[in-house]
Amino acid sequence: MTPETRLNHSLPLLLYIATATTGLIDAISYLALGHAFTANMTGNVVFLTFAVAGAPGLSIRRSLTALIAFMIGALIGGRVATRLSEVSTSSWITTALSLESALLLAATLVAINFRDSSGRSFQLYSIIVLTACAMGFRNATVRKMAIPDLTTTVLTLTITGFAADSRFAGGTSPRWRRRLLAVLLMFFGAVIGTLLLRRSVVLPLATATLLSICCVVMPMKRRVALAPREAS
Repeated sequence: MTPETRLNHSLPLLLYIATATTGLIDAISYLALGHAFTANMTGNVVFLTFAVAGAPGLSIRRSLTALIAFMIGALIGGRVATRLSEVSTSSWITTALSLESALLLAATLVAINFRDSSGRSFQLYSIIVLTACAMGFRNATVRKMAIPDLTTTVLTLTITGFAADSRFAGGTSPRWRRRLLAVLLMFFGAVIGTLLLRRSVVLPLATATLLSICCVVMPMKRRVALAPREAS
């Protein structure tokens, strides 16, 4: 079994962790950054249209900043995937996850002593840009992986498949455990993010960063552990 094959077998676990991370980021961006999603662009576009229509409590500037930063991250992620995936799947994924971790770490450092989401502070918009760029980068990477029902940021199709393909609907309930686990992980990630926000913005961001770093370390440790076996 090649390193790429082993990595493909471990990808669902990495994407489960990434899904929980998305729940954290959604909680942070909506509750602490002025009601602008930086991971869920469907919700963010809806918020943007509400803000354009003059709905109170929403900001065109914040939502638009998140959308642009997300697209920039996705653009860079797509470029990295195009260049590196053809050379080595394992190195491409490790590089992509490392860059996401670096962006989340930068957001964590910027968030130190962050207090208020009102106004137009440089600190607020820096956190929005860094987290949205990280999520855009990850979405481009996950899209290239093309693992069914593990998009890590959007659950609409996952929940639709869970119901529409179920035995109650005349289907065979394929991958129902994966679909259910993805929903639960995002749910619990958002719950944990909400609870940690009671203390500070830094705590949930640091947790998201650590989870992202785990996604980098796990395949690297696996390859190191398997290297002696392959050599022998």
